Parts: sequence; structure tokens; C-alpha cells
Amino acid sequence: MLYPRKTKYRKQQRGRMRGNAMRGNKLAYGDYGIKALEPSWITANQIEASRVAINRHLKRAGKLWITIFPDKPFTKHPPETRMGKGKGNPEYWVAVVKPGRIMFEISGVPEKLAFRACQLAARKLPIKTKFIVRGREGGNKL
Repeated sequence: MLYPRKTKYRKQQRGRMRGNAMRGNKLAYGDYGIKALEPSWITANQIEASRVAINRHLKRAGKLWITIFPDKPFTKHPPETRMGKGKGNPEYWVAVVKPGRIMFEISGVPEKLAFRACQLAARKLPIKTKFIVRGREGGNKL
């Protein structure tokens, strides 16, 4: 599972997810990709589940890049704890994803195979996504 090796601070504030992605909104490595259409926190488990779904479908052919990283700690109080007593302990890690962000990129496989792999990966994610192809504007919603 993905998480940072070391952080400056154990806990972070929640922040806001306004606007579109300014960086990471174009294909950088592969020929095909999955683009986010909604803002969300994507957990490390969801990223891993998507990665496994893509690799299983591609049967380890081609190359896969994961362009998001869960570097934000999500804190939570233990169950049956009274209100107050400060912020809870970090439970898991999330990646902040804004609309337009490319999350996964694939190359070295036919478009039909890449589309199906991206469909399977999109089912593991809590947001609406779009399949995009290098050199072609628009794309298919997944």
C-alpha cells in the first residue's frame, strides 16, 4: 500500500477541493489514461485496487504509471469515544484529486485492451472518470 516514508507533521488540516486540476491534467507518460471528472479523496487502498485490476487485465503487458500519490493523512477517533479530546490518530492516507487530474496512464497495448482495463479500474474508484487517448480530445466516460 502507498504512503509517504516520512512526513514533517503527523496530522494535516482537511483543506478544500475547489476548482480544476492545474497540474497533472495532460498525458505525460502513456498513450491512454483515466481522468477524474469530480473532486474527491482517493484512498491508498482504492489506488492499489485499481492498479491490480489494470495489471490483471493487461496480463502484465505494456506499462502502467500511477500519477497520484496518497500523501494526506486521514485522522479518525476510535469507536465509542466521547466528543472532544483533540484530533484523532491517522488511520489511512488519501490523495487529493480535483477534476481534470490524470490518475493512471497506460502505454504499449491496443486501445481496446486499454479501454477495458481502465473500465475495470474506474469501478474501484469513488468518482466519475473518463478514458482519454493521446492526440484525441474528449474521451469516453467510464
